[in-house]
Amino acid sequence: MSTATRKSPLTDWTLVVPVVALVALVFSWGRDLPSGVVALVALCLGGAVLAAVHHAEVVAHRVGEPFGSLVLAVAVTVIEVALIVTLMADGGPKTASLARDTVFAAVMITCNGIVGLSLLVGALRTRVAVFNAEGSGAALATVATLAVLSLVLPTFTTSKPGPEFSTAQLAFAAVASLSLYGVFIAVQTVRHRDYFLPVDTGAGRSRPAGAASPSEAATAMASASALASASALASASAGGGAGREAPAPADEDHAEPPSVRDALISLGLLLVALVAVVGDAKAVSPTIESGVESAGLPNAVVGVIIALLVLAPETLAAVRAARRDRVQTSLNLAYGSAIASIGLTIPAIALASIWLSGPLLLGLGPIHMVLLALTIVVSALTIVPGRATLLQAGVHLVLLAAYLFLAVSP
Repeated sequence: MSTATRKSPLTDWTLVVPVVALVALVFSWGRDLPSGVVALVALCLGGAVLAAVHHAEVVAHRVGEPFGSLVLAVAVTVIEVALIVTLMADGGPKTASLARDTVFAAVMITCNGIVGLSLLVGALRTRVAVFNAEGSGAALATVATLAVLSLVLPTFTTSKPGPEFSTAQLAFAAVASLSLYGVFIAVQTVRHRDYFLPVDTGAGRSRPAGAASPSEAATAMASASALASASALASASAGGGAGREAPAPADEDHAEPPSVRDALISLGLLLVALVAVVGDAKAVSPTIESGVESAGLPNAVVGVIIALLVLAPETLAAVRAARRDRVQTSLNLAYGSAIASIGLTIPAIALASIWLSGPLLLGLGPIHMVLLALTIVVSALTIVPGRATLLQAGVHLVLLAAYLFLAVSP
């Protein structure tokens, strides 16, 4: 019985689809594709997204929170950075703002799109979505600091004309981004791991008062969360549910954790699926570019579309976590992805700028700075109470809609 349960995480389609998508990538890379082939590659892309979500959840179930959220966030971001550098190396001066457009798109999609959808699903399921305000607030503060240092300051610096850092300023931004990212990972996974664990739904109903009250209540909630985590890990060693620190629906709560072998296979297939997602997105991007150009839309729309494709696995994983009443896991994915996107992209681009020709435009324009400021303020108001309703979800989704509309019609 246990053996059958342990085999269940790996189904036939999740084993085959990533490989098929990777084969499609190999045969389509660097070629001019007819419309029929583009449709097939797009189909493989969608399958790879679904497979990536499945394998990420298998790995997350094995390692537990918050490590599970990091698996998908970091894997997608590393491949996203490789894609940006590749496109900038091949695109010449017209890609000078690609890094900025992609990173800002990732911030807006994660902080408004993924957060909004997760809160919407959570609120529809339980009327009030409950999460850990301490951990989510710390993550939001990190996102805000990284975004302002990397995307707003270049517009106002005077060492170089235009929204561009000087060499010394770019080096400082790279070091600052890496340092903040490293500190955040240490806090999330080691020092204050309990702040990023899913909130017990039973305690969660009284949680908001504790989240908004002074330190004793917050410390008590953190201690309770840590004890819940230790209990779950202890039961996992005896055959319980590894990584399921918080209660979930009955089927999920009692699910047998995947074996080490299954988790390693899923980790490998997750990487294959993510490579296929980003690679297939690049393969269909010429068709997207020509469509955008023929429609008379701004070039930044291409970056938005590719960012939506690349972030699709994280979006689906976050929504599925919210459906299980694990909104904190969804927020870990959202803010963790935004932090990884800035914290890894800026240093990589700074290093790549040594051999990349042309300017590197990082500073945002006035419209995008207003949207970023509004996103930070609204996100803070959402996170502080430790709970959210359909209203907060709707506000975030409207902000995302405003960003997408203004990207099309600036």
